[in-house]
Parts: sequence; C-alpha cells; structure tokens
Amino acid sequence: METTTLPSIFPSVFYTIMVLFLVLLPCHASDPDPLQDFCVADLQSTASINGFPCKPQSTVNSSDFFFSGFTKEGNTSNPFGAIVTPGNVLSFPGLNTLGISMNRVDFAPGGLNPPHSHPRASESGVVIQGKLLVGFITTGNVFYSKVLGPGEMFVIPRGLVHFQKNVGEGKALAFTAFNSQLSGAVVAAPNLFGATPAVPNNVLAQAFQIDDSLVNQIKSKFMP
Repeated sequence: METTTLPSIFPSVFYTIMVLFLVLLPCHASDPDPLQDFCVADLQSTASINGFPCKPQSTVNSSDFFFSGFTKEGNTSNPFGAIVTPGNVLSFPGLNTLGISMNRVDFAPGGLNPPHSHPRASESGVVIQGKLLVGFITTGNVFYSKVLGPGEMFVIPRGLVHFQKNVGEGKALAFTAFNSQLSGAVVAAPNLFGATPAVPNNVLAQAFQIDDSLVNQIKSKFMP
C-alpha cells in the first residue's frame, strides 16, 4: 500500500489553514479599518451605509478633531443616580471609521449604571473619583466583580451584561473606552419593560416567573 509522505500533503494543508484564517479573521474585528486618513461623519446625509459617509474634505476643519463634551459633570438627577455622557460618532463626528469612542460616567452617591451590554464593542474603563463596584456576567452565568478606586482599570468583554455602582460615600466618576465608533447599549430593564410596541405581558411574566400585575407595575416605571 502506497503511503503519502508529510512533505507531499503539507502544502495543501498549509494553504487550507491560511485560507480559513483569512476568511475568519474579519469575524473577530470590530469596526472596519479606515481606507483614508480620516472620514469626518456627515450626520446630515441621507445615504444609508454601515456607518456614516464622509464630509467633503474641503469643509473639514480643526474643530472636527476635538471634543469638549467631557469637561462638565453630568446631571445625575434620575432614578438610577448615574448619567452617561457619550463621546461617540454621533457627538464627535471625527471618530467616524476610526473604531474608537469613549464615555464619561457620573455617579451620585449610591448611583447605578444599570445592567446593560454593548453589542458592537468590548469596553475598558478607569475610575477617576470615588469607589465603584464593577461587575459582569458571562454567558455561563458566572459573575465577576470587584470594588475599584481611583486609577484602577476594568475590562468588559464584548456583548456581556455588566454594571457599575457607586459604593463610596461621595460622588464617583469613570471614563470608559470602546473599540467601536458607536458601541450601542442595550439596557436590560428599559429594553424589556419599556419597548415600543410593548413586549407581551405573558412573555415577561413567564420569563421572570412573576405575575401579570407585577409586569404592569414594572412597565409603568419605563413606558413613556
């Protein structure tokens, strides 16, 4: 019986692996790589693409590359006692196609950035002021958490539900960064109980193992 030696099959195996690698590599990327120095977003364009079209370069100026939205403390007068100030492509069009963005997150004493996920980005963050409990839950329902102080950093893998809660005595402040110009945010409670049109009561009651009256009570907190 004729045997095939390793050298004779190696090239075909090698090329097969390389093709699979090149095909699968984009699946692990976040936003696509830019093809020019910059592409300041034209937020007024009627064109619909995966992102935003570029402003004509003749209309681009220095102010397109600088953002002062993080200089002021956010208003935490809301039921959660926390507010996110986004620095994404919608507020800072110069980020368009660059695959990055940031948020400022302000917390009143006891404030909570409620459980949410980012479908298009992983998140890293650093605590600037105060003391935050930061936690996330894996797809296997494992909960990881730690209390962080100023200068300490955290990371949240893409798509996982997570939160930050102020557990210190005063205000707290954190800055978070994303590997997407527009990471998206799915906030669990309002997403389920404040959707339009409303998610059927029987679906929510069965999912959370609660009765219909409690579903209506929760919905009243989030419906517009």
